[in-house]
Amino acid sequence: MKKIVLIIIVAFSVLSCSGSKDAYLFTSFREPATDGLRLAYSYDGYHWNGLEGSFLKPEIGKSETKIMRDPSIVQGKDGVFHLVWTTDWKGGNGFGCASSTDLIHWSKQEYVPVMKNESEVVNVWAPEIFYDDEQEQYLIIWASTIPFRYPKGQEEERNNHRMYYVTTKDFKTFSDAKLFFEPGFSVIDCVLLKRAKNDYVLVLKDNTRPMRNIKVAFGKTALGPFENISKPFTDFLSEGPTVLKKDNYWLIYYDNYGAKNYQAVKTYDFKNFENVSSQIQLPEGHKHGTITTISKKKLKALIERKQ
Repeated sequence: MKKIVLIIIVAFSVLSCSGSKDAYLFTSFREPATDGLRLAYSYDGYHWNGLEGSFLKPEIGKSETKIMRDPSIVQGKDGVFHLVWTTDWKGGNGFGCASSTDLIHWSKQEYVPVMKNESEVVNVWAPEIFYDDEQEQYLIIWASTIPFRYPKGQEEERNNHRMYYVTTKDFKTFSDAKLFFEPGFSVIDCVLLKRAKNDYVLVLKDNTRPMRNIKVAFGKTALGPFENISKPFTDFLSEGPTVLKKDNYWLIYYDNYGAKNYQAVKTYDFKNFENVSSQIQLPEGHKHGTITTISKKKLKALIERKQ
């Protein structure tokens, strides 16, 4: 009798999972970042399957070799997916931008020179999209170095990052760039999430030479200020965090590049973190992007697309 009950419970669990309307989608790239947008999907948030080939080849950027790194994606209320990415290691003053309704057919790629008013800017790294539902606009944050602008600590002047932002409602016109986060140290790879009204969390990489690990800070609005910066919850030499909400907890994935592997932690409160890396599975060569959700109908079309 117990065996029969167990079989029924397992079968019900599988059906419940497969009956979910959405799946998780993880944007990615592969070194040396010239192939473009790579995608992986998951039904449980832990086990990821890579989709074959590139979904968008990079065509823009200041350097001769076109690259796409750190692809960040969000789906708007109208169903349109918006993608932004890093186009240049150094020398650029903007990021790449494109949109799609199905992730197969894309708009013309645009270069958005968000730091055009900063003649000395060294770079624009890892743009990340967040939809601010209270202001009904998209917030895009990224890391840039402007030499001699901020105290540098142990950093070199051309590797002393702070976070900046622009807003947009349509990805056609953008506000002027403004300072987003100045924690008093070099910071990159920030991800913003909302837990509730007046309750925001910023996941960040402390990029100072002694640290180079991931922390969190807290704010009451999407624009901060972000305070109460935590101690690191990852190893030395880790970066590229992204977050997914699952049930009543959060999973934070990150590139543990020092050890050349990917890891994840689980948290209910962003104060206590449980390493769950032994439970995750990612495609070989996966590099950091962001996680969103996608309908199973759209996912089926991605799986079945012809290269």
